[in-house]
Amino acid sequence: MPNGWAASDEHPLDNPVRSSLTGPHARFAERRGNVLRYPVDVSPFLALPDQPDAADWADAAALAGPGALVALAGVRVPAPDGWQVTLIGAGVQMVEVEVEAAADGEAVRLGAGDVPEMLELAGRTKPGPFLPRTVELGSYLGIRRGGALVAMAGERLHPPGWIEISAVCTDDAWRGLGFASRLVRALVAGIRARGETAFLHAVAGNPAIGLYEALGFRLRRSTVFSAARVPADHPVG
Repeated sequence: MPNGWAASDEHPLDNPVRSSLTGPHARFAERRGNVLRYPVDVSPFLALPDQPDAADWADAAALAGPGALVALAGVRVPAPDGWQVTLIGAGVQMVEVEVEAAADGEAVRLGAGDVPEMLELAGRTKPGPFLPRTVELGSYLGIRRGGALVAMAGERLHPPGWIEISAVCTDDAWRGLGFASRLVRALVAGIRARGETAFLHAVAGNPAIGLYEALGFRLRRSTVFSAARVPADHPVG
C-alpha cells in the first residue's frame, strides 16, 4: 500500500484534519490547547485529539465561540451535554493505488482571481465545503468551455505524505464528458511528482465512489462526517 501503510499502524490519515494542521498546513492552524481549526473562510473543519476529554471539548468551544457550528471528520466520541451534533453521514476514505495519472492540456490552474467562479460552480454542484480562501489549501485545476468554468477539482487536507483530492465537480450541462476523471488524473500526476500520495473522502452511497474505484482508488477505512454546534451559553474566552 502507499507510503508503507499497514492496517495496524498509527497513520496520519486516521485523524487527517489534525495531521494536516500539525504538519504541512500548520501555517493555517488556529489553536487552543490540544484543539486546532482552519480559519473559517478557509475550511470549516476543527481537529480534536483522537480521544478528546472534557478539557478538549471546552477548548473547542472557546476556539469556535458560543453557538458556532464546526465540521468534524471521523470523530466518534460523543460530545458533552449541551452540544448539538448532527450526523451528516457515514463516509469512506479512499487511497490512490493504481490511478493512470496524466497531465491534461486543457486543465488550467485556478487561483485567487477565479474564486468567484469557483464559488458559483461549487454552489450549483454541492461538492462539499468550498469557501473564499479554500483555494489556498493546494493546487486547483479547472476546465473551461466558452470561457466559463464548467469543471474543477483540487487539493484540500494535507497530512504528511498525503494530499486529499476534493471539490470534484462538473456543471450539470457538461456532465458525462469525463471532465472529473481527467482532472483527478491530472491532480494525481502532480501529487506523485511531489513524492506524495492522493486520497479522498466521499459520503457512503455517493455514486462518485464507483468512478473513484474505476480510476484506481481503493477503500482504506470507513469514517463519519458530523457537524457540532457549540452551546450558545458557553462562556467566551
